[in-house]
Order: sequence, then C-alpha cells, then structure tokens
Amino acid sequence: MTIIQIHLITTSDRYTKLMMLSRKPIKKLQTFRQKPKFLLALVFLTLLSGIILFNWVAISQQPVTLNLLMPAPDVRPFREGMVKDFEAQNPGIRINLLEGPNAANLVEDLYTSAFLLGDSPYDLINMDVIWTPKFAAAGWLLPLDDRISQEELAAFLPKDVEAGYYQGKLYRMPIRSDVGMLYYRKDLLKQAGFEPPETFADLMRISQILQKTDQVNWGYLWQGRQYEGLVAMFVEVLEGFGGFWVNPDTLAVGLDRPESLQAVEFLRSTIQQGVSPPGVTTYQEEDTRRLFQSGQAVFLRSWPYVWPLANQENSPVAGKIGIKSMVHAPEQTGGACLGGWGLGIAKSSKHPEAAWKAIQYFTSEEAQQRFILQSGFVPSRRSLFTNPDIVAKYPHYPQLLKVVEKSVLRPPVAQYAQVSDILQRYLSAALSGRISPKRAMQAAAGETRRLLEVGTKK
Repeated sequence: MTIIQIHLITTSDRYTKLMMLSRKPIKKLQTFRQKPKFLLALVFLTLLSGIILFNWVAISQQPVTLNLLMPAPDVRPFREGMVKDFEAQNPGIRINLLEGPNAANLVEDLYTSAFLLGDSPYDLINMDVIWTPKFAAAGWLLPLDDRISQEELAAFLPKDVEAGYYQGKLYRMPIRSDVGMLYYRKDLLKQAGFEPPETFADLMRISQILQKTDQVNWGYLWQGRQYEGLVAMFVEVLEGFGGFWVNPDTLAVGLDRPESLQAVEFLRSTIQQGVSPPGVTTYQEEDTRRLFQSGQAVFLRSWPYVWPLANQENSPVAGKIGIKSMVHAPEQTGGACLGGWGLGIAKSSKHPEAAWKAIQYFTSEEAQQRFILQSGFVPSRRSLFTNPDIVAKYPHYPQLLKVVEKSVLRPPVAQYAQVSDILQRYLSAALSGRISPKRAMQAAAGETRRLLEVGTKK
C-alpha cells in the first residue's frame, strides 16, 4: 500500500497499517505511541502523504491545451472573437494560438513540415479549403463523420461542407467562408444607364464606353500574377464558359478543351483591348484593390475583404459599389470560386475530445455571429447572411449569399498543389504572351494527366 493510500484510511487504522509496514506486532502499539520519535515520524508521513495527494490532484486538474496554427491576420480576430469566450465557458481547455506567416501557402508548408517529422505539435488544424484532400490523403486528420449528423451539417453552406469531404469521409468543419465576386461602380453604371453586366461581352462593352468618358482609367481588374490567386480567378472565368479543370470523380482533365481556350483568350483580350492594365499579369489582390478603391476602374474581381475597406469614410468609392457573381458566356451560368477556412483534428492529437468540443463551439451559430460582427469575415452558416444584427452592420450580406450559392470548388484531389502549380505556370506564360494559349493549355493538360495517372498507380 502506498503512502497516499495510508493517508486516506481512518486515523485508528493508520497506526495498525504503520505497524504492518514496520513489521511490528500490534500489541506493542502503546509502546510506539509513547515514543516522541515515532510521533514525529507519523506527523511527517501524514504531511508528506497530503502533499503528494495535493500535487496529484493539482496535476490531474490542469487544463488541456490545444495548439492551433493560423495565418497572422486571422489570429487577433479569432482570439478576441471566439477564443476568449470559449475558454470562459470551458475552464478545463485552453487554446494556444500560434501566429504563422501572412501567406496561406507558407502556413501550409509549416503544417506539412510538422506532420512529415512525425510528431506534429498541433491538435486543431486550421485548413484552407484546398488543403483537405492533401491532408486527409496523407493520413494526418481524424474523420469527423461519427461526431456530427447530416441534419446538423445542413445548417452550413453546401459547398463549404462539400469541401470538407475526401473520398466519402468528412475531415473539415467550415468556420468561415470566402468567395470570389465581381465588384462594380454602381454610380457610374447608373449615370450611363447600364445594368450590371451578365456576360463577358457586356463587361467589355460597358468598360470601353466608360473609359472613353475619362471617368476611369481602366475597365476591369483581375489577379494575373503566377500564384494561387491566378488559379482562383481563372476557375470563375472557366466556369463562365462552361469548361472544367479536373473532374475529381473521373480525373478527366479539361484544360485543352475549347472552353478553356476561350477563357484564356478572353483574359488576353482584356489586356490587348486596353480594358485591363498591361501590368495586370503581375497583380495580386492588394494591387487590384488599391487601383479600384482609388476610383481608377469600373470592375474588379476580388474577395469579400475588399468591401469594408472600399467603403471606409476616406475611400473615394465609399457607397458607390455593388457586388455580383462573375459574368459568363451566353447560355452559361457564372461561377464564384470558393475560398474559406475550416477546422479539423490532427490524428496525432492527444486530446481529440477536447478538440472536437472546441470545433463545436467555434462553428456554432452563437460564436460565428459574434466573430462575423467583430471581423467582417464571411460566415459558413446560411442563417447568418440574413441575421438582423449582421445585416444592420453589413447590408450587402444577403446579396453576398447569392454569390456564395453559385460557388465553384477547385478540384479536390490529393495532388492539388502540383496540379495548381502546373496551371499557374502555363496560364501565366499564355497571358503574358510567352507562349500561345493553345500550346500552353495543351501542355498544361498533358502534364496534369501524367501527374494524376502516376498518383492513381501508387
């Protein structure tokens, strides 16, 4: 019997047990009681057992700490918008937010490096919408299917939920959505008697007419630099022409089909006809946002984060902009590229139950509402787009929901990073004039097919 066990029994029994441990006969109990040294030892043992028991209880009651890595811009709104409230309601769990780089691809590299080393320190995995297939295929995530019902999932945006699946299993719960959209100067269109454009031809025609009035320098701004933003933008144009990139079910590749060539030619024509700046093939989101916000363009393809910035009091276009889905070819429908972030549980986590409890809270309607009101991000729950408190602060959210409902996923394949890199390289070469669109798309399609074929043989 241990010292702690001795401490827990009754006082009268303690002497008996001590006698057993010291191998002294019970009949000599009175003798031991008369010896001061024994009494001193007894007091010492009692105190020691109490200290050990106290420490054991204290250790067992220490809060569980869940490590979560996030891009730097998301850390502060996430901590202030949700983490503080979660910890207040769950004193036994602490969230250790680790600030990563600004760029999402660098955060992905940190996750990948940690998992490849075999001893990842992360419990909750904060995933961009395009990481789920890679992380799940590598065996880095726990499936979540048995933790949530289809009825509960129905409260979220369908495409956001779909983005959390890989090969029929759910690995990611959407915490906030994101979607590409077309911004337009509603004041200029109204003055000229135009409705917002629906087709690619409408966009080009309105741009050229308004450029001639000298009210704007450019018609249409988009992200043309060789990076993931180029791919996200191209997916929307490709969808508008009725084309596809990779079919995730059959792994068919559509980059060399006529629709893909039409999409590339449209983007090239915006530069050749002066609707887009010559330097657009070097632009990222912030380059295009600054030009549009300064009043230099009619149309901008970008993400929802632009809205609050463009409507600041000191913005030249404050109160003058509208939003809609990307334009399309006749008899086709527009498509908005889905972005957004979600949470999964690392397979290596020692605290999966605590991690799931955190995910349940962070994706709850109550927490998301507080988070959206504080940060201005896009919710992943449908009901919040028409929530009165949110609409009072962000009146464009009901319109934003219409854009989100037409969202398009980038192909959810395990080799997505390599597939994207192929498209980026050849698309950039075609748009900058280094290679013809036909040759570029044929090469991109061929290289993508070879990559996917190798992947299926493994």
